[in-house]
Amino acid sequence: MLEQYDLGNLMVLDIETVPQYSSHDQVPEHLQELWAHKIRNNRGEATPEEFYDRAGIWAEFGKIVCISVGIFLNGKKTGLRIKSFAGHEEKELLEDFAKMLTSQPLSIILCAHNGKEFDFPYICRRMLINGVQFPPHLQITGRKPWEIPHLDTMELWKFGDFKNYTSLSLLTAIFDIPTSKDDIDGSEVGHVYWVEDDLPRICTYCQKDVIATAQLIRRYRGEPLIAEDCITVVG
Repeated sequence: MLEQYDLGNLMVLDIETVPQYSSHDQVPEHLQELWAHKIRNNRGEATPEEFYDRAGIWAEFGKIVCISVGIFLNGKKTGLRIKSFAGHEEKELLEDFAKMLTSQPLSIILCAHNGKEFDFPYICRRMLINGVQFPPHLQITGRKPWEIPHLDTMELWKFGDFKNYTSLSLLTAIFDIPTSKDDIDGSEVGHVYWVEDDLPRICTYCQKDVIATAQLIRRYRGEPLIAEDCITVVG
């Protein structure tokens, strides 16, 4: 599977998001009302205040604090080069990411796990909110599905089964892909950002997801995993 793709034309990415405010009581009053309305069918017994730690899931109430990208390197041994765009100023982060992506060939295909449901639309929504111009690779409005240069490793695993959600952690486990994701998980990113003020830790977590997704692509193609000494983080 995926043998038709040149790995050198794939860019693997992952994003980390957090609530826009440190706590529910910091949210402007009119947005508090809209937040309660937005999540009334999702929060179960929790109050809007108690549920606010999950606000980063929605682009209307969250923000991006890190985007990590990985490019496959061709040579005697396949490598992976990773770079992160992170910061407290979301607009600046998005502008830097957009500038990088605009400089890439139009043949580049973006790839993420659950990217079509989360990463790609989230980036586009936050770019629109922040007034950041879309790079050509994210200008998908009006395109037919087969014209959109995006790959989703979760969608590929579905094989047409639309009711099936499979986490990246589960796929790395069943494909025997070693991971070092033993620090935090996605539900803790908001706490690490707002309470611990540890953005570098979040970047490391994001980069690990990029590595895991890249290794999953190798498994899908029936190829050996990328050796650890061939993975480089820059910047």
